[in-house]
Amino acid sequence: MILKQISTRFSIAVHTLSLIAVSSSEDCTGDYIAGSVNTNPVIIRRIMGLLKKAGLVEVRPGVGGASLLKTPEDITLLDIYRAVHVIEDNQLFRFHEDPNEGCPVGRNIESVLQSELSEAQSAMEHRLSQTTLSQLTEKFK
Repeated sequence: MILKQISTRFSIAVHTLSLIAVSSSEDCTGDYIAGSVNTNPVIIRRIMGLLKKAGLVEVRPGVGGASLLKTPEDITLLDIYRAVHVIEDNQLFRFHEDPNEGCPVGRNIESVLQSELSEAQSAMEHRLSQTTLSQLTEKFK
């Protein structure tokens, strides 16, 4: 059985926004950010597109460079998490398809487990909403 991890888009997006917050906008080109993340600039461009669409960054075409559209104090980890579409259909946990309806566990697993997993997701999202980008960037100094 293969377990899927939560997408790395979230950690890359947090890395990207943190770098923009602590650098001058002229420094924050896609190549510069990709060098810090140690990934391909194409991945950074995709994530920057999602962050731009969410209203978190402004990207200067041509010469490059990015800047925040909100202060680091006004950007929470939940904002970033939602911006990069870490989860599908607003559900962090997904259920396997076609459990055996003839089995009492298979027949009931989704309904029994759903409320537990929903509460876990809510707790995680609540925690993310309590941490701002500025709280993180203070730790980089």
